[in-house]
Amino acid sequence: MQYYAHISEDKTRKQTVKDHLTGTARRSELFAEAFRCGAWGYGCGVLHDIGKYSQGFRKRLEGGSITDHATAGAQEMMRLYAGSNPLAAYCAAYCISGHHSGLLDGGRTGDTAGEATLQGRLKKQLEDYSPYKNEVEMPDFPGLPLRQIGKGGFGLSFFIRMLFSCLVDGDYLDTEQFMLGQDAGRGDYDCMDVLLRRLESHVESWLSNDDLTSVNGRRTAILKACLQAGRRRQGLYQLTVPTGGGKTVSSLGFALRHAAEHGLERIIYVIPYTSIIEQNAQVFKEILGKKNVLENHCNVTYEDKESGKELKMEQLAAENWDKPVVVTTNVQFFESLFASRTSVCRKLHNIANSVIIFDEAQMLPNDYLKPCLTAIEELVINYEVSAVLCTATQPALDPFFKNIKQITELCPRMEKQFTFFKRVHLENIGKLSEEALKNYLLEETQALCIVNTKKRAQKIYHELKGKGIFHLSTSMYPKHRKRVLKQVKERLANKEKCILISTSLVEAGVDLDFYTVYRQIAGVDSMIQAAGRCNREGNRTTEESKVVIFQFEEKEAVPGQQQQIDVSESLLTDECKIEDLETITKYFQMLYHFRGESLDKKKICEELKGGLYNFARVGKEFRLIEKNTKTIFINTEVEAQKILQNLKVKGFTRSGMRRAAQYCVTVYDQKFDKYNGMGILRPVSEDIQDFYVLTDLEQYSEETGLNLDIDDGMVLWG
Repeated sequence: MQYYAHISEDKTRKQTVKDHLTGTARRSELFAEAFRCGAWGYGCGVLHDIGKYSQGFRKRLEGGSITDHATAGAQEMMRLYAGSNPLAAYCAAYCISGHHSGLLDGGRTGDTAGEATLQGRLKKQLEDYSPYKNEVEMPDFPGLPLRQIGKGGFGLSFFIRMLFSCLVDGDYLDTEQFMLGQDAGRGDYDCMDVLLRRLESHVESWLSNDDLTSVNGRRTAILKACLQAGRRRQGLYQLTVPTGGGKTVSSLGFALRHAAEHGLERIIYVIPYTSIIEQNAQVFKEILGKKNVLENHCNVTYEDKESGKELKMEQLAAENWDKPVVVTTNVQFFESLFASRTSVCRKLHNIANSVIIFDEAQMLPNDYLKPCLTAIEELVINYEVSAVLCTATQPALDPFFKNIKQITELCPRMEKQFTFFKRVHLENIGKLSEEALKNYLLEETQALCIVNTKKRAQKIYHELKGKGIFHLSTSMYPKHRKRVLKQVKERLANKEKCILISTSLVEAGVDLDFYTVYRQIAGVDSMIQAAGRCNREGNRTTEESKVVIFQFEEKEAVPGQQQQIDVSESLLTDECKIEDLETITKYFQMLYHFRGESLDKKKICEELKGGLYNFARVGKEFRLIEKNTKTIFINTEVEAQKILQNLKVKGFTRSGMRRAAQYCVTVYDQKFDKYNGMGILRPVSEDIQDFYVLTDLEQYSEETGLNLDIDDGMVLWG
């Protein structure tokens, strides 16, 4: 009797279970070879669907009811291996039982057969699937070649997730190939040697510049050092480069040379802000060729802007990061590393055998710093990864890496580079009133003022507004912000009056150059980033390029930032110069000390100890951006109206929601409740949760965006 795994949509072709198991096993084996565990990948693949050797699944293929075919392989692993190889039994059981539903919580030995845990699944009664024994040879699971890091089992949980990734991606790809009747055409890109030659050709004319008295000469020196260091052994590195030092191309130079030298398969850039991602991805595409770079974050729509057709290859590559250069966000990268869902975990095995650049490393999430750094350490020690912490304000992370003895600096003569690239004079003027700040700003010609809250930014703007005065914050939808930034850049370039009142969103990835910057006290790294918007091009002297640090007279609650502000206040009280490298190190040491246990606020590491790992719970809990927010769609433009109509007609689609994101403002639940209580919001669609359209467009201003100055139904413009 033949047992089948799939039937093509036109009902003309069938794939046997044996062929699917073999195809999945071979792919999974290949993926797991990246971390020397190919036999484990093969073993999981060859057993993952043995539940399809049941009569229930035969009926399912003929249109019958859904049947559980994923649990059989897990139970068989425990039956055959629990006594002789318990490590293999449990690791494979986690992977196989979750290859459709996602990784399960381990549960407890007392769990009943109906519970959605591994222990519950292992007790579940299944119909006979024994015909598999006639076609499937039981695999071997040799000893793991991975090094144990610390105690408690985090490393084993990490391995299970990586092995799970190999299995589910192998399963997806084998099924995809059968259903299409041909290869999907993945993998159309150039090798690392070719990409390295393209970069070398791009920078060839730069490399002859040895003039260390010029900006370009200094950038070239840093680039040369990074290219040379690319030949060094794999490990953990840092690139501490001052603003304007050319770290984007230098880090790419290190990564390409390093990947070519060590046979690594891809380079992954992990970046906190989508604005930086878009800029960097464009640079990489221009140097390396568009087909070699995947830009993967929530704002990307994989379609051709002219034809509107989906870009199939881009979409396929995004599913499992199958391109040599991937540019993504902190959110996407770290939430994937701790995810349980199959669709999110598919890409994880492609992180192995790569170079990872953590751009703006000071933005690694403090609430989850310990699990994030533990994951980085696992990748470096066990998964053939080299990682680079890249920033102008290097966080003091050495103590968190318990098994990595040294973080190697890539920037040559680092302190001299910071002295050379110093372009501004920082001045702390202490406390002042809003009126005093207003008077300072009115005296300026081109100045940026950054405050800590959106509401304060709107208030100051309304008190100053006039020709050449602008506002920027996330109370404005992204396309609106881009429009304002374009105006600001034009006025700056034309030497016209330009006063910008903003929140911290301009501190990284926004290429602005003001005469003066006023920055409300914040974290040291944030204030230094703000200083990078002053005299950015180095066209003025340090003395005439001023960055003014100030505090408001009245205390202001800044959720999520108060500890950073308190540490900065302490350092300023001690008359530390915030731009000094020693001060930056001291700032992070003090901040991490004060944060203590809250550097793992959801106790993620605790959930991944002891063998019965809570994968599903961790997947829900690990959220860099908390979900206590609602999204408000602003329907003020013709394009927005078209997008809204499509959402109403077609419902939720990923591409539709990505396009809609350009016209959305996110608000916290407390603020949402006030808007909703005023009756000015309505749901866009019953199919989309937490997504509303603003019905009273008078509450959205072309100057400042969504009105934040509301209270219990009263609407007051400042």
